[in-house]
Amino acid sequence: MSNNAVGMGAQDSAEREKFENEVWRITEAARQGGLMLRLLGSLAFQMHCPQYGFLQAKLGRAYTDIDFAGYGKQAKTISEMLASLGYHEDREIFVLTEGSRAIFENPANGIHVDVFYEKLDFCHVIRWNGRLEADWPTIPMAEMLLEKMQIVKINEKDLIDTIMLLLEHPLGDSDAETINLAQAARLCAADWGLWRTTTMNLEKVKQIAQTYPQLSVADKATVTQKVDTALARLEAEPKPLAWKLRARVGDRIKWYKDVDEVK
Repeated sequence: MSNNAVGMGAQDSAEREKFENEVWRITEAARQGGLMLRLLGSLAFQMHCPQYGFLQAKLGRAYTDIDFAGYGKQAKTISEMLASLGYHEDREIFVLTEGSRAIFENPANGIHVDVFYEKLDFCHVIRWNGRLEADWPTIPMAEMLLEKMQIVKINEKDLIDTIMLLLEHPLGDSDAETINLAQAARLCAADWGLWRTTTMNLEKVKQIAQTYPQLSVADKATVTQKVDTALARLEAEPKPLAWKLRARVGDRIKWYKDVDEVK
């Protein structure tokens, strides 16, 4: 696990409320404008975990920015909507990433917004592919889970978010307030590298959950049970020949991309 402390540290309630209120301001403007803009990142987990969301503040998981997913065909309209809310876009980033990412800054409140178009592309690629319609105001929970689990050098903040999600929601084969393991399994069966990183990180989630005194014995047992269930489901999903051939090579060949942060 990475020791990177970004996103970890004390954060007072006023600062947290600033981010949470801004999320609602942006998502409501997007809804009224008919835009398919869906939240991901720490604030998505907060929104989807009304019962266990308190763990972020309790475990020192801070908000640092606001992240959204969108479709490239709406990039111009999304940019115009954010401009109307006081955000300034760094157009160089949009050009450098060939339209896959946009970065916005609001000088009035100091908030930074990222929009990822069509896909999340870090250690592994997770494509939206019509999935943004499955939930609101966040991306679907299967993609929320994989958003965290695809990080090879995973940070504590990402493990905390995942623990919250597992405690809050059931596992199943649909998207309705459920972590859709069928969708996660399909994506992992299509990409051995994603499967390798996801299963590795799920084991880390199970391990670190046992170290938090803020979690009850029952909470720790729930995390263990759900991780084991998820691992079994990912293992049981039928794999194509290409996946099996790559699995034979295993870790002898690098299976992920290194991530260079956009500054």
